[in-house]
Amino acid sequence: MASQTQGIQQLLQAEKRAAEKVGEARKRKARRLKQAKEEAQAEIEQYRLEREREFQQKQQAALGSQGNLSAEVEAQTRKKLQAMHGGQARGKDQVLRHLLTTVWNVQPQIHPNYRLAV
Repeated sequence: MASQTQGIQQLLQAEKRAAEKVGEARKRKARRLKQAKEEAQAEIEQYRLEREREFQQKQQAALGSQGNLSAEVEAQTRKKLQAMHGGQARGKDQVLRHLLTTVWNVQPQIHPNYRLAV
């Protein structure tokens, strides 16, 4: 009976050691998974920052060219407005004289379709 209890004790001890090894293996696996997850997060963050930097560069290039276009369009608009005001000032007297001449020189006539009632 002593050998039987001794055998049972050995089995219990072996089972306990196996359970400890399995527990340690699970802990190592959990640590490895946690480490892999952290490394993946760091890699994702690095990739995101790189893409964000590229986007910012492209956006600056696009907005820079739009800013130049806006200034260029505004300058052209000012030139056209100045040309229109100059043309209007030059032609103003001539147009006004023509209008006044037309209004003052009225020549009354009977319309050709008008029939005298007899």
